[in-house]
Amino acid sequence: MQTSNYLCAGLVAAALAAGTISHARAETAQLRIAQQFGIAYLPLIVASQNGLIEDEAKALGIAPPKIEWLRLSGAASMNEALISGSLDFATAGIAPMILTWDKTRSTAKIIGVAALGSMANILTTNNPNVKTLADFTEKDRIALPSVKVGFQPIVLQMAADKAFGKYDKLDDLTVSMPHPDAAAQLLSGRSEITAHFTSPPFSQQELASGKVHQVLNSYDVLGGPHTFNVVYATTKFVNDNPKTIQAFVRGLDRANDWIKANPKDAAALYIKAENSKLAPELIESIIRDKDVNFTTVPEGAQKFADFEAKLGLIKQAPASWRELFWSGLGEKPGS
Repeated sequence: MQTSNYLCAGLVAAALAAGTISHARAETAQLRIAQQFGIAYLPLIVASQNGLIEDEAKALGIAPPKIEWLRLSGAASMNEALISGSLDFATAGIAPMILTWDKTRSTAKIIGVAALGSMANILTTNNPNVKTLADFTEKDRIALPSVKVGFQPIVLQMAADKAFGKYDKLDDLTVSMPHPDAAAQLLSGRSEITAHFTSPPFSQQELASGKVHQVLNSYDVLGGPHTFNVVYATTKFVNDNPKTIQAFVRGLDRANDWIKANPKDAAALYIKAENSKLAPELIESIIRDKDVNFTTVPEGAQKFADFEAKLGLIKQAPASWRELFWSGLGEKPGS
């Protein structure tokens, strides 16, 4: 019996050495990725159209996962699907993602997988009397996607905190409204909406009309470039699928390099993929904008977390932005 046991052990060892038995559990066979609409999601569109994630999976020696690209609207539906297990990767603004990270610390904890890029958001107005935040009055209304807890309202609170020493000084003027509706109302001049805190391409469209002007740039508020949207997943999924995560981020890095090298082609690809009616020249100008940088490396994440902790929106800020994201990401000064 002892000889037989030694023989079995020897056969197992030989099989492991030959690679016929795997030490590790297989990676996921499917990858369900949800995104929203807009130019901020261009890296995902490029990666999808060109099969970059699948290519990187092969390069890492794993079977390419079957990728399902989904469209969901809003962080709430993203989070519900992610935590229920019906979604693997969610996308949202960095500020809302940090709120979810804090709320799920003791349950189905989530973690950022990658940034989708740094992109300035602009506060515009059609009120000629408003040059700074101090010029807004009770007659003004500032449109935002979601009051108080969305990306733009948190940046507005950061700006109000700096300008007035009172973060909620302008909260009573904010109104929840989708970007397309807010842009239409602001440009019509026949609405209570006199200002709009928005992202590309809406900010560029509004400024190009000549009917509005800029009041605030989010880069000025943060003291430099900052991440706008991010991709995140449950910590369990990230830990269980290390090579899949690596393949995904490598795919995004390749997409970002291609976008920067081919802005005209990237604009055409975006318009075709989104069935967009925007002019190709406008999309290309946004891609080339100095305030737009498609990168997987988070920027300014710690500043958002510190401010949310200051307001009590999260219980405690992380000691470092790295607590919020997958450990394989690079680093830039001031992240």
